[in-house]
Amino acid sequence: MTPTGRRERKKAATTRALAEAARRLFLERGFDQVTVAEIAEEADTAVSTLFAHFPGGKEALVLGDRTEREQSLTAAIKERPEGVSILQALHDFLATRGPFDPDPTRQDTRLAALVVATPALRAYARSLWTGCETTLAQVIAEETEADDFSLRQLARYVLEIPDLAGTDPNPPAALAAAFARLKLAWPDL
Repeated sequence: MTPTGRRERKKAATTRALAEAARRLFLERGFDQVTVAEIAEEADTAVSTLFAHFPGGKEALVLGDRTEREQSLTAAIKERPEGVSILQALHDFLATRGPFDPDPTRQDTRLAALVVATPALRAYARSLWTGCETTLAQVIAEETEADDFSLRQLARYVLEIPDLAGTDPNPPAALAAAFARLKLAWPDL
């Protein structure tokens, strides 16, 4: 691993400080009651610095950007253990995220509830997932040596699951039920 330079360490520290300040304020007062100026002030930065680190705005302070999701989805498929199907790998990956996490911290539980209860955050979270459709379909195609419309369908269905199942009264059970249905439609994946 390449050593991180001073500039990169400072940038990472600022990113962390902004995200932590935002989450703390959002959990204390609610997402809609906090401004980006208040977050920047709490993190001792300028508003322009906040947007340089989080171009997606307030929502990105809680949920990040699509890059992490695309990388994680790709890794879940490409790095799955021998004998594990693509659908099982995707199920296992999602089962560790947000409302599906079997062992969340108290803050993670509160943040998941905030996302579900805040229309702007929920819409942003959904867009982050569904924005991964092309990448996910491509990775599945590479792994199966197939490339047809059904893989794009599958990718779209999988990426809608966090929004649909994540708001169910029992998210892990809804996640399992969704993947059980997908396995019926794509038994070879």
